[in-house]
Amino acid sequence: MGGDFGPDITVPASLECLQRNPNLKLILVGDETLLKQKIGQKLAAFNGRLTLQHASQTVEMHESPSKALKNKKDSSMRVAINMVRDGLADACVSAGNTGALMATAKFVLKMIPGIDRPAIISTVPSINGHTHVLDLGANVDCTAEHLYQFAVMSNELVKAVENIENPKIGLLNIGEEEVKGNEQVKTAAKLLEASGLNYIGFVEGNSLNAGNVNVDLIVCDGFVGNVALKTMEGCAKMIGTFMKEAFAGSLYGKIAALISYPIIKGFKDRIDPRLYNGASFLGLKGLVIKSHGGADALAFKTAILLAEVEIEKNVLQKISEQVEASLAMSQSA
Repeated sequence: MGGDFGPDITVPASLECLQRNPNLKLILVGDETLLKQKIGQKLAAFNGRLTLQHASQTVEMHESPSKALKNKKDSSMRVAINMVRDGLADACVSAGNTGALMATAKFVLKMIPGIDRPAIISTVPSINGHTHVLDLGANVDCTAEHLYQFAVMSNELVKAVENIENPKIGLLNIGEEEVKGNEQVKTAAKLLEASGLNYIGFVEGNSLNAGNVNVDLIVCDGFVGNVALKTMEGCAKMIGTFMKEAFAGSLYGKIAALISYPIIKGFKDRIDPRLYNGASFLGLKGLVIKSHGGADALAFKTAILLAEVEIEKNVLQKISEQVEASLAMSQSA
């Protein structure tokens, strides 16, 4: 029910995913009457793989997390997360209010022992394909220990979903030299150096998309990560606008656009943010995937596919086991 468009987007995306994967089962949580209207006669076509769970309330995009947690106990968001807790669903995918989703998930699902805070991880396009980045906004202020925990959790996720045996991990900083950065980042670097992870050192902001460093995973605090993410989104929008203006500005531009169409389409597909939609909440005792609020059907479908992969790869158990092993190692040191 969440996001800017609600069931107008989430229902078509869900139906496409069901058609794509015959083993997938989806539970749509929300206003049952409205959902039935959107689905129409297709409900029976999936032979029980598509079911509806009524929820009488909806968390609005502007609501504060505390009010949503206190006053919306029968919201579609809360009911969906309860189903994950109770083992009735393997994951929750939502395009709703990020703060409310995080607060509700943390309250209902609880944290993995040894992890202090959840973190948001997603992928961004890069020269080498894409790069995983966290935290993207869950934690504005982080200690060095938090950054270390983020690296441990995300390392297991990247290993599982990308089939990379030993992901290269970088710590986002204002320079690659050891003397640069604040004390928080410098201390985190020492923890990562002694962790046994494939830590390659500090990386700069250009490594997010186009750096020379071949890095699979970049760790930072939520303040820096969210600013970096929004900057990338704004830059992509600016480039797209400039290209449209250049091609539409004259007859020659329109002819050039027609000739260049296959190249332009390939470029657009490569950096299409809809193909990178879906951010995982790491550190919880359950899988929760956050879709962008403005996602269209393709983007929301991408978020559902991410949930499928994390379930199939047993990411939650692998993270829990690695955190337990890392905690035991640090206590014995």
